[in-house]
Amino acid sequence: MFTASDNPVIIEPFKIKSVEPLPMTSREEREQYLQEAHYNPFLLHSSQVTFDFLTDSGTSAMSSAQWAAMMDADESYAGAKSWEHLYRVVNELTGYPHILPTHQGRAAERILYGVVGGKGKVFLSNTHFDTTRANIEFTGATAIDIPIKEGLDPFLIHPFKGNMDTEALEKNIQQYGASAIGAVILTVTNNSGGGQPVSMANAKEVSRICKKHNVLFVLDACRIAENAYFIRHREEGYADQSDFDIAREMFRLADAAIMSAKKDALVNMGGFLAMNDEKLAQQCSNLLIITEGFTTYGGLSGRDMEAIAVGLKEVFVHGYLTYRIRSTAYLGEKLIAKGIPVMQPIGGHAVYIDARTFYPNIPVDQYPGQALVCELYKVGGIRAVEVGSLMFGKYDEKGKLIPSAMDLVRLAIPRRVYTQSHIDYVIALFDELIREKEKVKGYKIVFETPLLRHFTCKLKPVI
Repeated sequence: MFTASDNPVIIEPFKIKSVEPLPMTSREEREQYLQEAHYNPFLLHSSQVTFDFLTDSGTSAMSSAQWAAMMDADESYAGAKSWEHLYRVVNELTGYPHILPTHQGRAAERILYGVVGGKGKVFLSNTHFDTTRANIEFTGATAIDIPIKEGLDPFLIHPFKGNMDTEALEKNIQQYGASAIGAVILTVTNNSGGGQPVSMANAKEVSRICKKHNVLFVLDACRIAENAYFIRHREEGYADQSDFDIAREMFRLADAAIMSAKKDALVNMGGFLAMNDEKLAQQCSNLLIITEGFTTYGGLSGRDMEAIAVGLKEVFVHGYLTYRIRSTAYLGEKLIAKGIPVMQPIGGHAVYIDARTFYPNIPVDQYPGQALVCELYKVGGIRAVEVGSLMFGKYDEKGKLIPSAMDLVRLAIPRRVYTQSHIDYVIALFDELIREKEKVKGYKIVFETPLLRHFTCKLKPVI
């Protein structure tokens, strides 16, 4: 029988019941707005942005079922029915008995890494994302990335470029000592590494090594549904399993999990921290109560918890995940056909462009990724984000930039927000970017903060 998934034309598996106008601006207006924002798209107003690909975090369109559940929410301070609903759904998915709601993923990071981190501690990850690294380093601990070497080649085709280098994991644990390892963090999918998935085999090996050394294994699971889709389609032995069952298997390999529900739970705010260990859970509960709220709401309203509980079910619907992955791939494949240096294979939540290859004339210390971000906005009103030396670069003792491994620009696609015609518009804009690429200059920083500088830094063009 012919199904929608057999059709080469991608259709959105939903109907639109409410619409929001897209801001339309001229190039002259955008150039002025960008200058006023000090060439940092984070400082732009949303009313100045036509297509917002800054992040897929908290930018999803919620379903009618989610909105309906919110209307029936219980806003009791302690032991609300909405909390019980969320607990049941998260417990079924993760298998962890101790679940703490938080207002978003970075709050869960701050709590867990505040408890297990500290000076002298080392955290190992396939690649730490910006807030993860900042929350770890804020405690005085050290964050070390150990991706597989294939993950650092933007154009190499490998099914699971998000994997952790397990040989490096073993060596680092031996080098620093198991007692010094705050946690091993497996991020699925690997956001900083180009949105690349992690295989179940890799997760199993990471779990085995952590158990061998009695080291805490944490799953950063904000895009675990998308990761499960890739496992089902790319890893032997999983083709006949559901995405939900694959995700559940991966959760059970770890000791704890952090999830920003603003991604694969299809909501605008929320997250959770889930754990097996009762003692660790108690320590985290104390910090949660001090900083977020009581253990049965953790900074969330009952409405938020209802929306998360429904979203965690909707995200595993096969038709939704098929549409999500195929529509993202559509954008990447069309850009590749134009000769745009896109990281391959294309990830689930975003398309990543290799800015160093696109702008070979711009030195790394002049931030080619930020140059591309600015051009995307000037040419077409697209707000994207640099994932490279501006976000992750550091300085040596002489103040010279230590660049990141790659300089990428991420086009993060909000879930259930833009149609295929919107994406076609974005694709067409790259013709103008190609025509103008030889004229583009780099940028230099004129103001920055010690941590997470990319959020608030100010830049100006290199003359």
